[in-house]
Amino acid sequence: MASSTRPRYVIGIDSGSQSAKVTVFDDRGRAMSEGRAALRPYLTPRPGAVEHPDDDLWTSIGEASRVALAGFPGDPADIAGVGLCSIRFCRALLNWDGLLARPVMSWMDERVGQPHADPGAAYVTTSSGYLAHRLTGAFRDTAANCAGIWPVDPETWQWSTDDAELAKFGVTRPMLFDLVMPGHVLGGITRRASAHTGIPAGVPVVATANDKAVEALGCGLRGPGTLLVSLGTYAAAMTAGSRPMPDARAFWTNYASEPGRHLYESNGVRRGMWTVSWYRDLLGEEVSGRARAAGLSPDAYLDAGAEQVPPGCDGLLAVLDWLAPADAPFRRGSLLGFDGRQGRFHIHRAILEALALTVQDASARMAAELGTEYREVIVSGGGSRSDLMMQIHADVHGLPARRAEASSGAAGLGAAICAAVGVGLCTDFDEAVDRMVRPGAVFVPDGARRAVYRRLGEVHREVRRHTDEIYRQTYGVLG
Repeated sequence: MASSTRPRYVIGIDSGSQSAKVTVFDDRGRAMSEGRAALRPYLTPRPGAVEHPDDDLWTSIGEASRVALAGFPGDPADIAGVGLCSIRFCRALLNWDGLLARPVMSWMDERVGQPHADPGAAYVTTSSGYLAHRLTGAFRDTAANCAGIWPVDPETWQWSTDDAELAKFGVTRPMLFDLVMPGHVLGGITRRASAHTGIPAGVPVVATANDKAVEALGCGLRGPGTLLVSLGTYAAAMTAGSRPMPDARAFWTNYASEPGRHLYESNGVRRGMWTVSWYRDLLGEEVSGRARAAGLSPDAYLDAGAEQVPPGCDGLLAVLDWLAPADAPFRRGSLLGFDGRQGRFHIHRAILEALALTVQDASARMAAELGTEYREVIVSGGGSRSDLMMQIHADVHGLPARRAEASSGAAGLGAAICAAVGVGLCTDFDEAVDRMVRPGAVFVPDGARRAVYRRLGEVHREVRRHTDEIYRQTYGVLG
C-alpha cells in the first residue's frame, strides 16, 4: 500500500439506469461527499427501441460530479483516482471523433440483443466505453462490461481473434475499443472532462466492470457461501464463482470486478424496485399528503402500514411481469386474490413479497445446480434501505439477511475500490475490500413467518402456469 502524510481520496462514479451518482471516498471507504443527478425519461421512437435522450449519460455525470466536488471538504489535489461504473448491456454508436452518432441504446432496447447493423458508425462500444472516452480521450473500455452480445473470449477476457466470429456480431476489430482489465488505468482526466466534471485534469480513471459486478464488490461478496440480492431497477441474486459455466440452466456467468473472477447470476425481475416506485407514484397525493402529515417519506409511510399486514397479505399475490421477458412477450404483471379485505398497504406488501419470493426461487435453482448452500444473504440496492424489505428477505430465504452498509451506494464504493487498487492505495482487491467495506445491520428470520412463506413460495412458483394462457389470449387481441 502506498504511504503518504497527506490524505488520499478516490471517486466512485455510478452511472445507473435512473440516475448518475458520484461519491468521493477516503481510503477507508467512508463517503466524504456525493452528488446525484436524475436521468431524463427514455425515448421510445418505435416499438422495441429504448434510448437515452441526447447525451444524457454524460450530462448527468457532469452534474453529479460538480455537486460532489463542490461539497468535498478536502483538497481536490489529494484525489488519487476515479473508478468508472456504468449500466451494462447498453450500446453506444460513435463517430470517428468519439462522440455519439446515435442516442445510447438502453439495456431494454431489443437491438442490444442483436448483431450490430448500423453502417454509419465508426465505433461500437458499451456505455462504459463511451463514458471512459469522454473522461480520458482514449478508446478503451473495461473488459468486464462486455458480457452479452460482444465477441469476447470468456477465458482471456479479450476480443476474439476470429474474423468470422466478429462478423457474427456485425463488427470488425477496428470498430472495437481496446479492452482493459478491472483495476487497471484507462487514462487520465482530460482538460475538457475536468471542466465538465470538476475532477482535476490528469487524475487516473480506472476500469471497473458492469454495474452488478461493481455493486457486488462494494458489498464485499467474495465467497460462494454468500448470496447477494441486488434490489435495483433490475432485481437479481448473485454468488461468487471461479470459472465460466456457459452450459448452466438456472443462472449465467458474469464477469466480476477483479481479473479472473466471475459471478453466477440468477434470473431476475426486470422491473424490480421500479414496480415499488410505480405503485407509490400511482397513489400520488393520497399517500404523499398522508405521509407528510405523519412526518414520513411516502415509502416509509407505505412500509409502516404494510408492517401491520400479515404475511401473505390476506391472500393477495403479485406477479412482477410489468416488463415482459423477450421469450414471453405476452406476459403481464398480475395482482391476484382480492376479496375486499385488502387495501393500499396490502398491495405494497404483496409487491415486496413477490420480489423476495421471485428472487428466492431463482437463487434456490442456482444453488441446486451449483451444489452449494448459502449461509447468509446480503441485500443491496435502494430496496435494502427498507427494514420491512430486509425482514421479508430474511423470512423468505430463511437466512440472516445483512444490509450492505453502503446500501444504495454499493456500486459507487465498488468503483472506488477498483480505483484504490488501480492507483496503488491498496496492494490488491482483498486488502481493498477489507479496508473499505463494512457490514450493516442483520435481520434474523422469524420461524412462523418463514413457514408461511415456504408454503406461499410453492404457490408463487406455479402461478405463471395458470396466467400465461390468459395473457397469450389477451396479447392476441390487444398486443
